[in-house]
Amino acid sequence: ISLAGAWGLPRGCAVAYTDKGAGSGYFDVASNTGVSLDGTRAERGTAALEFAPEDDDVPGPLNAVLVKHAHSGDNPEASWGRHVIQAARFALHALDQAFPDQAPFTAGNTRIIAASLSNGGGAVLRAAENDAGLLDGVVAVEPNILAGEGGRSLYDYATEAALLTPCALLESRFDETPFARVNGAHPPAWVTRCATLHERGELIAEDLQTQAAEALARLHVSGWTDTALRSVAASTALDLWRAVAVTYAAAYARTGTGPMPCGYGLAGMDPGAAPRLSTPAERAAWWSDASGIAPGAGVGVVDGMATGKDASWPGVECLRQLWNTKDEPGQRLATGVEATRAALPRADLPIIIVHGQADGLVPVAFSTDPYVRWLEAHERHPVLWRVAHAQHFDAFLAFPGFGDRHVPLLPFAYAALDRMWAHLFAGEALPPSRDIATTPRGSGPLGAIQLDIP
Repeated sequence: ISLAGAWGLPRGCAVAYTDKGAGSGYFDVASNTGVSLDGTRAERGTAALEFAPEDDDVPGPLNAVLVKHAHSGDNPEASWGRHVIQAARFALHALDQAFPDQAPFTAGNTRIIAASLSNGGGAVLRAAENDAGLLDGVVAVEPNILAGEGGRSLYDYATEAALLTPCALLESRFDETPFARVNGAHPPAWVTRCATLHERGELIAEDLQTQAAEALARLHVSGWTDTALRSVAASTALDLWRAVAVTYAAAYARTGTGPMPCGYGLAGMDPGAAPRLSTPAERAAWWSDASGIAPGAGVGVVDGMATGKDASWPGVECLRQLWNTKDEPGQRLATGVEATRAALPRADLPIIIVHGQADGLVPVAFSTDPYVRWLEAHERHPVLWRVAHAQHFDAFLAFPGFGDRHVPLLPFAYAALDRMWAHLFAGEALPPSRDIATTPRGSGPLGAIQLDIP
């Protein structure tokens, strides 16, 4: 919405959203209610719902709340590209109905640009694989994309980060990093994680600073950069890595409404409290407020393996072991991840990719960089803008310490769309790939001169 809609509608473009308000499909087991297509709550069997378990499904004992992405058993990420193409075809049909005197609207007389960011950025790149000539251009921003050759999957590096970053971020170079310290002190839970890693034989060092340095060195070996890790601190402090891994493990493994991998579940929950029944007010707000990833909107992650001083360790270690093992659950998860791997786009399709060099959620080294190298090795010529000092969430720029250290990414996304428009409608050449040098605003206001937008 903030990218395609904000850019396209003022230019008179028709904008089709792939998700089109379909919602994240929260289903409450206790009340047997889901979200009807108008956003209101309804009991299963009384109305068409965004998502509901089958009549004979028995939800896992910890699953008081079910979510379409995690519990449908569909592994929807594998079909994201196809969904984008379906949205484009629907848009042509809608234009036929809205403007019958100008119909038919086809790929031959209508310019179609697929554009989105993050997971959506990966989706538009996947759409380019099988577009059958439908798309005229693709603009992908900070895409979560797994290259056909090379790269690392989100699940791989998210589970690694969940285990190691709490300890690694205690290294002294991160002392001034936002979210990495609590009133200047080390977060106690992160100190405990270093001790756990040592006790489990993952770290050899005895003292805290050497343990942190050892954990950091392991992350460096697997491809993490300090530039990315400085924005990782926010995701680690907000427990985002575990939240992502819990949901995606269930989706990739296609566990459906049954027990989620590694003893997890979703339920109504207050921060730091025990699971409880969701309230009618919370259920009513899920359609508009719930992202599909817990915790949030009154839904929390139930950790059935939590124990000891480092209570989250057993669960996240289990999630990581799923990635590293070859048993049946691990193979099922690996198959789900492999289904999301990209294929090549058609050779003549114009593609512009924009990615922040400080992205800590979808690091450019694991996603865009290997994807672009793979395309270039197969005689594709995407444009890549790597933006210095830009991280994943422009919304985080409002947090103390973020806005003065980082620059927004969306202005570069809008510029990429401008350049794609000029290429398609005015015949201008696509811009060259480049690393864009920016200057953080520091304590002053942000100006265009600091961004150096192409």
